[in-house]
Amino acid sequence: MTDFPILSEDDDLFTSAGLRLTVDLSALTENWRDMARRSGAARAAAVVKADAYGTGIEDAGEALYLGGARDFFVATVDEGVTLRLYAPEARIFVLSGIWPGTERRFFDNDLVPVISSDEQLAFWMAVLADYGDYPCALHVDTGFNRLGLRIDDAIALADDVSRPASFAPVLVMSHLACGDDPSHAMNRQQLESFRRVTAAYEGIDSSLAASAGIFLGEDYHFDLTRPGIALYGGEAVSGMANLMRPVATAEARVIQVRTVGAGETVSYGRALQLGRESRLAIVSAGYADGYMRSQSSGGVPLRQAVPQGGQGFIAGHKVPVAGRITMDLTIFDITDLPENAVRAGDYVELFGKNMPLDDVARAAGTIGYEILTSMGLRHERRYVAEE
Repeated sequence: MTDFPILSEDDDLFTSAGLRLTVDLSALTENWRDMARRSGAARAAAVVKADAYGTGIEDAGEALYLGGARDFFVATVDEGVTLRLYAPEARIFVLSGIWPGTERRFFDNDLVPVISSDEQLAFWMAVLADYGDYPCALHVDTGFNRLGLRIDDAIALADDVSRPASFAPVLVMSHLACGDDPSHAMNRQQLESFRRVTAAYEGIDSSLAASAGIFLGEDYHFDLTRPGIALYGGEAVSGMANLMRPVATAEARVIQVRTVGAGETVSYGRALQLGRESRLAIVSAGYADGYMRSQSSGGVPLRQAVPQGGQGFIAGHKVPVAGRITMDLTIFDITDLPENAVRAGDYVELFGKNMPLDDVARAAGTIGYEILTSMGLRHERRYVAEE
């Protein structure tokens, strides 16, 4: 058993919730330790942006901190302020950087801004003139063309003798565009570009690899790795068996079981016509809760590209989505289950140990990240620490 506290929702509230999410904190910390081992000589950070990928930044952040993580990455200053309460001695990097009016929150909560544009760099230099020494990180674009300073500008900055003496980056980082495809030539191109940058910032920590990049090997590890989706049980590398432990399990309550005659249609648009008398379970989760409409069994454009719709798991069996997923409700076909196997009040697993997150994502035509972070505000959450 792990040594971190379990912060649970009220048991009765969780038990009766229409949509509930169980987060296994032991699996989360074991996934982090696994990624730390795979990082070799590099330290492993923990990425907890997007409310720790939907698992709750407070509890997940504290579990990772107690499990050994000392470097964290968040997306916004608000996330950093929250995390600081649960990771008191950690170094917390804010990926969106710093903007006028936020500097006091950075200083008061000991947060490290990631500078990723000329505008942010100019503002940061002005901040240092007023406040003196304070650490930052530099994000350099090596080909992703999202955020980051240009390579030549970053190298010139390292050699600029006119820069303020108080300008002291503690990390130089970049991000791989094709890390989930190990054979892609872009990985090696970005690696060589990043090496040009790190040579200019000798003695300063460097970071290139997120979850997928860690699996590319030690050339990509540098000083600090940044595992994200892998911590939460998601698939990091396309076509590679997922070795991570499942962390989050989402379940929706069955509101009604009904029998529908052969030839009748189901849900909006009459997209599904039943070829036999069927038993249907209507559950209390829909696309407003993050259970994506694209998992419908038919009647949505994506089904032309991904023929099979989504599935749930109940009473020991996988059961298909029937018809279109609606805003608050989803219908599952339970005809092939024993007569009394499913009753109102039972729960269908939407993803988790029996329905792998990335299998669910593929049925929706997306990735595990989106499924995990899209679970809406209407769920109840509990935390467990299973062996």
